[in-house]
Amino acid sequence: MSAGLHKLECELGVRIIERTPQFRGFTPEGERVLIWAQRILADWQALVQDVSEESREGLQGTVRLGVVPAALPAVGVLVEEFCARYPATRVLIQQMSSRSIEQRLAEFELDAGLTYLDNEPLKEVIAQPLYREHYVFLTAVDGPWSGVRCVSWREIKDVPLCLLSQDMQMRRILDAAFRSAGVVPCTVVEANSFIALYSLVRAGPWSSVFSHTFLTLFGVPPSVRALPPTDPAPAPTLGLVVLNREPVSPIARAQLAATENLTLQPHFDTNSLPPDSTTSI
Repeated sequence: MSAGLHKLECELGVRIIERTPQFRGFTPEGERVLIWAQRILADWQALVQDVSEESREGLQGTVRLGVVPAALPAVGVLVEEFCARYPATRVLIQQMSSRSIEQRLAEFELDAGLTYLDNEPLKEVIAQPLYREHYVFLTAVDGPWSGVRCVSWREIKDVPLCLLSQDMQMRRILDAAFRSAGVVPCTVVEANSFIALYSLVRAGPWSSVFSHTFLTLFGVPPSVRALPPTDPAPAPTLGLVVLNREPVSPIARAQLAATENLTLQPHFDTNSLPPDSTTSI
């Protein structure tokens, strides 16, 4: 590797790495070389996929899909459709923030992302909307709202909450909703996992705000109620994104094709709450 880097430096006439007894990093020119190298490698992999597809061997290889935590309930339907169409492929699902998805798409480390589309729009992507997310307030059945069917953002400002951590876009969306109501939430516990939040709501004295889609997976925990907000609430769109570049890679084209006719909204809206609960707005 060292000899190969030295040869490349001689051919380009620039230093690529900072040479010391230990690797210290890339030079500014080296950073630019790295971007081009990632692009060239991605183009080569896309070429191999394209040729294999054209030769009727079918789409092959591993699809790298980055997913924001809030979109995990949609993964099963999306991947089932994709694998049914392209059985020779494998899928690697990685949970990450929307900002990480944007960065790793740009660095060709992901083939597609499942993320928010309109709240903090990603740059240089082709986006395919899949559904809109709504929110519900999860709180103890015997708590202050035992006799009500909905609650406002202002009313829950002093309740001990467990929420997603602030590196997650859904948390930033919720914070904006609280700010619009003129309040700051009393956040006691933060986590970057809905599983952790679900466990906290189920076992402890905390309440939380969840995406309604997660209730299709877990249902409402025992002794917990799911209440929709009364005041205007955000309903951000989530969907599939791939890097916007020509030609579009075969895997990216296949991902877009597999999600083109998916109808996720009715599934989530119908199955997110039990019959005795109010549906979210």
